[in-house]
Amino acid sequence: MDTIQSLIKTAGSALGIDNLTLWSLLRVAVMVLVGWLVIRLLMRMADRLLDQSKSVAAIKSYIHTALNVFLWFLLALMLAETLGVKATSIIAMLSVAGLAVSLALQNTLSNLAGGLVLLVTKPFSPGDYVEADGVSGTIAGVTLSYTTFITPDNKEIFVPNSQLSAAKIINYNVLGKRRMDLNFTASYDAPTAQVRAAIEETLAAVPGILGDPAPAVYLSEYQSSSIQYLVRLWTSAGDYWNVYYALIEGVRESFARHGVEMTYDHLNVHIVEK
Repeated sequence: MDTIQSLIKTAGSALGIDNLTLWSLLRVAVMVLVGWLVIRLLMRMADRLLDQSKSVAAIKSYIHTALNVFLWFLLALMLAETLGVKATSIIAMLSVAGLAVSLALQNTLSNLAGGLVLLVTKPFSPGDYVEADGVSGTIAGVTLSYTTFITPDNKEIFVPNSQLSAAKIINYNVLGKRRMDLNFTASYDAPTAQVRAAIEETLAAVPGILGDPAPAVYLSEYQSSSIQYLVRLWTSAGDYWNVYYALIEGVRESFARHGVEMTYDHLNVHIVEK
């Protein structure tokens, strides 16, 4: 027994721990066992609360890990106090180390904070077509540091979350449908009813246009050499561009069939002989 006590004291002296005894080691062992059970119980309760909250579902695993590390850190401080190590000195040392790390990783930490904001607020989801911070594309994925965009010309762009969380974000998919406003011009010689009939014929032929709200054609402006007609319609977000290009092409052909002239700016030059 004396040999064991001497070995324990020698180990304590090597570690800088005074008055290390067999009983203190036993207390530490009991505290570790009890602390492990308490941490398991608390983590189960925390997981149940996280499962009930939909707003933090995207970062549930990160919160679980952070809480687990924090609880074990508290247990380590309690064990240090039991062994005679001043917890205040450990906290002070960790504070200095944390300050140094935070200064060195300032940009990375700001990206992490921005990622948490995006994952909690959910301004977009993978598959949405988004315009933000000068980048437009389909969201391929969101991590704690970067958000991945796939552009229409098949480029993969990684945007730091710190920039996205502070930028204006336009989500074209989240509401499910988009309104389209197109302007067409026709000659003053073309009757309004004839122009409207030609446009409505194209609207009826193009698939993907929603019936509710119904598309509408308005005479919107009298210009210097033409009359402008506004075509307003709704389509699903996924069909937007297909409908857009189909209407642009279809209206031109429909105007030709109905004898409607599509005017354009031109310059007449008259040569006067003297």
